[in-house]
Amino acid sequence: MPHITLPPGHSPGISGLLMYRPETAGPLRELVQVLLLGPNSLTPAEREIIAASVSWWNGCHFCHTSHAAAACAHLGRGPELIDAIKAGLPDEPLSPKLRALLHIAHLTQQGGRQVTDEAVAAARAAGATDTEVHDTVLIAAAFCMFNRYVDGLNTWAWPEKERFMEIGRKMAKGYMEPYVPSAP
Repeated sequence: MPHITLPPGHSPGISGLLMYRPETAGPLRELVQVLLLGPNSLTPAEREIIAASVSWWNGCHFCHTSHAAAACAHLGRGPELIDAIKAGLPDEPLSPKLRALLHIAHLTQQGGRQVTDEAVAAARAAGATDTEVHDTVLIAAAFCMFNRYVDGLNTWAWPEKERFMEIGRKMAKGYMEPYVPSAP
């Protein structure tokens, strides 16, 4: 049960919260639109993997699973990728650059001052640009905020990862419109 009164039949996770406060929803939607789908040398799938990974490390089921499902949509993959992200993607053919950026994202998730010169140097050695390092840290920091927003208000989410595939497909197209789930 959410900690605040949301309309009957409200959407899961952050979707219901954004519908509750449209005046704060706009800037939050714009931020995530730019971070995950705006022009960037990192693909939308790579940025969704960063967001989903941070959300997993923070224990936010809704954000992890929905953003992992968006990565699935971008990559044309099934829900098995959601579990692979939980496992740290050991068998996925990720570039050394993305692995180094995921390490920076994990350090950021632990605390901003945990990001070391060595971690940034390793990302640069793997081909990461300053913009990619910047955006990785900003995605990680923003998702720490989003995760705390979703879990701090005790929103609900489906337990089954397969239920997230619809929202993942919608998210892969853009973040500016509210998500209203289809009937079960």
